[in-house]
Amino acid sequence: MKNPLDSVGTTLTLGVALAIVVMVLPITPGGDFSQLSLGRWLHIVSGVFWIGLLYYFNVAQIPALAAANADQGGPGGAGILKYVAPRALLWFRWAALATWLTGAWLLGPRLVDAFTLAEGSEVIGIGAWLGTIMLFNVWGLIWPNQKKVLGIVEATAEEKAAARRVATLASRTNFLLSIPMLMCMGGSAHGLPF
Repeated sequence: MKNPLDSVGTTLTLGVALAIVVMVLPITPGGDFSQLSLGRWLHIVSGVFWIGLLYYFNVAQIPALAAANADQGGPGGAGILKYVAPRALLWFRWAALATWLTGAWLLGPRLVDAFTLAEGSEVIGIGAWLGTIMLFNVWGLIWPNQKKVLGIVEATAEEKAAARRVATLASRTNFLLSIPMLMCMGGSAHGLPF
């Protein structure tokens, strides 16, 4: 019998099932899940995927690739570029979109108030704007340029170098913006004015 933890998809499915079981358990001490809607839960999970990968790229992968490329006679970064980066970028870009869409779903009729920073919506609105800028960076700058770097789209060596720079700066911008964005999102969920 195969271990279910050998598959990412099965592990993710089991995690979702376990979360549902925990939510419906009547014996969970202090476990009032009535305020945790499906939309909020999906927003949190997709946001963890997105921001987790953003931090991985900026704290681990980009510096590791720079070190691998500088190591004369070392293995280089070909393995990361061929096997890791395409998979990580797939989850990254779709998690970004899922996070933004579930955030918009949660805002519902308050979406315009958030984006116009209406009174009482300033904190969540700033977070929504930062998340929107970050989403644009993912789909408009990072992904199109990473396709050149990874060889998905043909590009000369000079075009790849320029694409790498744009993608890195857009990713670093998102890394920077994620810190106040998370503060705004957490603050609005924990008592700061919506």
